[in-house]
Formats: sequence, structure tokens, C-alpha cells
Amino acid sequence: MFKIKIPSFKQIPPSEDKTPAELVPKKFKYWRWRMFIGMYLGYTIFYFTRKNISPALPLISDKLEIDIIQLGILSSVFYIVYGIGKFISGMFADRANIRMFMAIGLFLASIIHLFIGFLDSLYLIVFFWGLNGAFQSMGFPPIAKGLVHWFSPKERATKWTLLSSSHTAGTFGVGLLVAGIINLYNKGLVGWEAVFYIPGIIGCLTAIFLFITLRDRPVSLGLPEIEDFKKDSALLVLSKNTKSHWEILKKYIFTNKYIWILSLANMFIYIIRFGTLDWATIFLYDVKGIDQVSVAIFWTLMPLAGIPGGIVAGYLADRFWNGRCAPINVIYLILLTFSILGFYFYSGPNNIVITGVSLLLIGFLIDGPQNLISGVQTSRVTVKEAISAACGMTGFFGYVGATFSGIGLAYITESFGWLGMYLTCASSAIFCIILVLMTWKKEKTNAINTI
Repeated sequence: MFKIKIPSFKQIPPSEDKTPAELVPKKFKYWRWRMFIGMYLGYTIFYFTRKNISPALPLISDKLEIDIIQLGILSSVFYIVYGIGKFISGMFADRANIRMFMAIGLFLASIIHLFIGFLDSLYLIVFFWGLNGAFQSMGFPPIAKGLVHWFSPKERATKWTLLSSSHTAGTFGVGLLVAGIINLYNKGLVGWEAVFYIPGIIGCLTAIFLFITLRDRPVSLGLPEIEDFKKDSALLVLSKNTKSHWEILKKYIFTNKYIWILSLANMFIYIIRFGTLDWATIFLYDVKGIDQVSVAIFWTLMPLAGIPGGIVAGYLADRFWNGRCAPINVIYLILLTFSILGFYFYSGPNNIVITGVSLLLIGFLIDGPQNLISGVQTSRVTVKEAISAACGMTGFFGYVGATFSGIGLAYITESFGWLGMYLTCASSAIFCIILVLMTWKKEKTNAINTI
């Protein structure tokens, strides 16, 4: 009889079979690449089961006879559940097996897609889409844990921002997939439900790939800690007197003022991110009078520019500031403030070049702080044992900002006009600069510290 050994969902303890010193570099190189590729592809496909609904909204609303308010409820429920779930998942992921946590999350999210398109009740669709948000929240916390355990502090900014580009790759990938599905639907070759079940099938297969590819921490494979291998000391180490997981959360998350500061900073980042991205099409079409085709093309400039924007920010942080994020964040945010105001005042059909350049700059400049503040910089002000929970907390505040960017900015625009909306985004960048500056001295400390 063949027996299949299912790995534990709990964090794998250090292996007693230590890797010989002469084999450590080769083994580390192999597993670092394997973990990075696995996490990158995995998170890309997470977005296949998250953003597949966006390009298909006109088709879905027509088939299910859902109005704009109901679509808004569907979106809001997802963001609320995802934000809360990301924080909760973060607390569990710190003590969980990276391999199992990420694979199970993607598998469960994908299973929902196999049948949600066949539901005819709005309440059931909202419920299961919210449940999808809960499973989606299991995607990034294990990645955060993987990044801090497999990559040292001085190289982490580059690797983190490179991996963070996976969400943009996933957004564009599923956009192309859904466009192809809609084309097949128009030809009568598939049902409209395919916008759900095809990404679901891809997700299930990718979950199996993650199960095969990923592992847990280096020590679970008999390797040393990454800081020992790279001779790169951690900025913070766990106090010897701190034993329980609750003590870790309390000491290094809930009473860590720098985590609260970065969480608030991330909230402002998400106000800008979703405010500029989600409202740009309406602003350009209704206010500036640009045609729909051009508006659609302009909209793609922001996420496209975001990929190099985030990667360049990470590279500069590692190259010139030894992984410190505050300096490059401040530079990006200052330039972002002027780009937002320039877009509002100078975009229009008679200034096509300025319109395009402004959107490119906004996209380029928002992704740097977004990736660094909620990820790399957060990892530099807490211990490795709490990184998933820390990123979960900053992520939760980010989605508070995302919620405000919809309801709050709509109210501001209605009450004070579009100038009020874009001044709010510019002001958010200024508030974010102030908050980032409050972490400057703490992040500058390159010795081993305890909070």
C-alpha cells in the first residue's frame, strides 16, 4: 500500500539533518530561486481568482441583472472581508508552514470559482465572493514570511518589490484571459460562467504546483538562518524572555509604535492608489472630455508603470541605503504629490502628452511606497517571528484606505468637486511623508536591537 504523507500545516521545526558547510551555498541558491519562482507564480494566480470579476462586470451585471449599487456591495464585502482576513491570516501564518498555508488558500479560493458563476441568488453570490476574500487573504502573509526567512535585510527591498510585481502581472494576465473568454462567449463557444470556472481550474492546478514546489523556512531543510549565511544581521531580534505567540504579537506588533505609524502611512497610500486609479476614467471622460477608447488606453498606463516603479524603488533602497526604505519613500512621495496636482490641472484632450506622462508618473511613483511601506519597511521594524502579522496589520489599514477611496472620495467629489478629490489625494501623500519621516531614525539603526 502506498502512503501519501501530508505535510503539517504547522511551522516545520528545524531539521536534525544539517547540510554540510560546503554544500550550503549551492543548496541555498537552488531553494531561494525555487521559493521565489513558486511564490511569484502562486501570487500571480491568486489574482486570477480575485480580479477576474473586474473586466467581466458589464457581462455579469447584464446576465444577473445586478445594478451599480449591488455591484458596489459585492466589491465592498470583498474588501472588508479581505482586509480583516489579511490581519488574521498574518497572525496564523507566522506559526504556519509556508507551503501548506499558501497552497490551501489558493485551492479553496479556486474551488469557489468552480460553482459561483452558476448561482442565481445575489445573496449567495455576495456570501461566496466574501468567502473568496477570506481565502484570498491567505495569499500574501506566507509570502511575507518566506521573503524574510529566505532573503537577508540588505537584499530584501529588491526581492520584495520584484515579487510584488506579481499582482500587476496577475491583473493583466487575467484581463487578457477574461477578454478571450468573452470573445468565445460572443461566438457561442462557452457560457458566461467561464469567467469564473476557467480561472478556478487554473487556480486548482497552481495550488498543486505550490504544494510540490514550496517548502517552509531554510532551517526546516537543514540550512542555517539567512542572516548567518549572508552575514547580514537582523535589525531586530526576538527577546529571549518572549516565549508565547501572544507575547510576540503584543510586544512587536500591538505595542510597537512603528508598526502603527507604517499602518497609518499605508492607509494614506491606498487612498491615493485606488483614488487615482479608480476615479481617473470618470474624471478624464466626464470632466476633461476625452473619448472612451483613449480613456481606456490611458487607464492601463498606471498599473503598467507601477511594475518598474516598484522594482526601481527596491533597487535604489538596497543600492544606496543598505535596504533602508524611508529615503526613497520620501523622494517618491514628494514627486507623487506634484504628479497628482499636475494631472488635475493640466490633463485634457489638448494635452495628450502631459495627460499620459502624468498618469505614468502616478503609476510609477505610487507602487514604490506601496510595496516598501507595507512590506520591506515593516519587516525592518519588527522581528521575523511576527512579520506576517505585521504585514497583515499594515494591509488591513491599507484596505481601510481603499474603502475610503470609494465611499469617502465620492462624497468629497460630490461636495467639493474634483479639485477636492485630487487635493485629498495630494494631502494624503503629504501626511504619508510625515509618517515615514517618523521612522527615519529607527530604520537607520543597523545594529541588533530589541523594542
